[in-house]
Amino acid sequence: MKVAAIIGSVRKESYNLSLARHMQKRYAGRLDIEIVTLNEVEMYNQDIEAVPPTGIQSVVDKVKQADAVLWVTPEYNGSISGVLHNAIDWLSRGERVLVGKPSIIAGASMGLLGTVKAQMHLRDILFAPGVNSPLLPGNEVYVGAAHEKFNAEGELTHEPTIAFLDQVVNNFIEWHGRHAKGFN
Repeated sequence: MKVAAIIGSVRKESYNLSLARHMQKRYAGRLDIEIVTLNEVEMYNQDIEAVPPTGIQSVVDKVKQADAVLWVTPEYNGSISGVLHNAIDWLSRGERVLVGKPSIIAGASMGLLGTVKAQMHLRDILFAPGVNSPLLPGNEVYVGAAHEKFNAEGELTHEPTIAFLDQVVNNFIEWHGRHAKGFN
């Protein structure tokens, strides 16, 4: 299954980017995860949406080609990052490539609760008209105290978190397989 992993942080040493890289490597035999960064995405502007600029068009193309989306979000001020919201604004317009595209959410932060509030907001956004992305229920991935679970090289080393991710990925693959014909 081809998965577009959209990273909601543009920070070079992002724990969310490290989490996506871990998943890309660990599940390579089962998921073809392509990391999609948002560093080059222009600010959404309805005046230019008919001919999207190259930064967002690259993201649109990657999402369109994917079977599913993995959202890897930080938490900024109790919500998703501005860069992630901007990308979703673009993706919900024009071709609306998220409609019917199955999703899974993960996130990492240094706080104890991980990205609980950001993921709650992201869930609401994913169900909005123009987005309407089916979401794997009951498999929340909140990596709290991330600074204690990744080593200096950005590798996830916390075995309970790795085991939990293994279970969530198994659940996602099974869920996607059961419902694939029902997705757009």
